[in-house]
Amino acid sequence: MTVEKSGFRWRGQEISRLEQFSDAVFAFALALLVVSTELPRSMEDLHEVLRGFLAFGATFAVLAWIWYLHYQYFRRYGLTDVITITLNCGLLFLVLFYVYPLRFLFGALLNSLLGARWVIDISQSDDLLVIYSAGFIAVFGMFALLYRRALAHKDVLGLSEREIDITRTEMLSHVFVLSIGLASMTIALTTPSWLTPVAGFMYFLIGPVKWWHWSRVKRRWRAAEAKTES
Repeated sequence: MTVEKSGFRWRGQEISRLEQFSDAVFAFALALLVVSTELPRSMEDLHEVLRGFLAFGATFAVLAWIWYLHYQYFRRYGLTDVITITLNCGLLFLVLFYVYPLRFLFGALLNSLLGARWVIDISQSDDLLVIYSAGFIAVFGMFALLYRRALAHKDVLGLSEREIDITRTEMLSHVFVLSIGLASMTIALTTPSWLTPVAGFMYFLIGPVKWWHWSRVKRRWRAAEAKTES
């Protein structure tokens, strides 16, 4: 049985049909991302495609991040009950639906940073962030519910105390992340358009918040280990 550095044992040793289906959906989402880029027919078109390279890369990175979180979950627990399947299908639906808004958001943002014109009016940027934030909240809400489902199966899965703690920490981590999306949406909805960049910059808090959350848990683990050794 594969064991993570944290001590978490992987229950999902074999790739299930659910994971095969999920991987196919992620692959289709990436295909949609590629198809959204028109085939260049002139040097001017080629330059336009190259200008969209960073937006394409950022969208790909977000999809890869979501895929890894999905992969890690099913390797850890290997659950295939009806509720898990339903939550997983909801997650996959959101991934497919939000490929284009995600690509559009990164395109508009990076174009502005590179000095190019916005493809939308600045007054519409708050609407774009609301759409993005809604999808972001829904995706990480699904992950939080999936980890809550794993906690409900802790006895069936035979989770150790450390594994239960990791599962609970992951669930709360996803709740914290979606809370950032909720804060961003609130700012976009309730403040003037010129403050919309503040709503966007809220997402830069994801890394620090996750680091703070996990560092607290790891300090608690170290304190418990030191107490046991003494």
